[in-house]
Amino acid sequence: MGLIRYERKVETVGFFSPLAGMEYAEQTIAEFRVKAGGPDAVARSLSGGNLQKFIVGREIRQRPRVMIAAQPTWGVDVGAAAQIRQALIDLRDAGVAVLVVSEELDELFEICDRLHVMAKGHLSPSVDRSDATVAQMGEWMSGLWHDDVQARLADMADTAQEAADANDA
Repeated sequence: MGLIRYERKVETVGFFSPLAGMEYAEQTIAEFRVKAGGPDAVARSLSGGNLQKFIVGREIRQRPRVMIAAQPTWGVDVGAAAQIRQALIDLRDAGVAVLVVSEELDELFEICDRLHVMAKGHLSPSVDRSDATVAQMGEWMSGLWHDDVQARLADMADTAQEAADANDA
């Protein structure tokens, strides 16, 4: 499979335009700094990180209203991960609904406004990123988001705050 596929931007009156496809691929390669042998490169010739950057770039350039990204930075180098994360943040900030599915808590805390956890076949309650903690998300990943667990976590946070206040005094 090549880097070009059917897209709104590369078809005219329902027919694929190879020239428009090449231009679109060239622009995506340039904008997302993809290391490729050109717009006609075979997808399997790219490294995993470059292929992932190209795919993310290709989809972002379609100006979606909704973007679903599953493990968007899995297996890519630090630079590519930062670029992909920033692209998703830019989409979010532009009003696009971005759903990120990831095991990387740091990534989720950086990109998402609200967090959910899927565990044991259930979806946790929604929590605002500013109200969430890594410890809380870790508990939730074990399926522990019931009211009694939340009360225990609140007690733990109060105890920690009291200890911190006592140390400051």
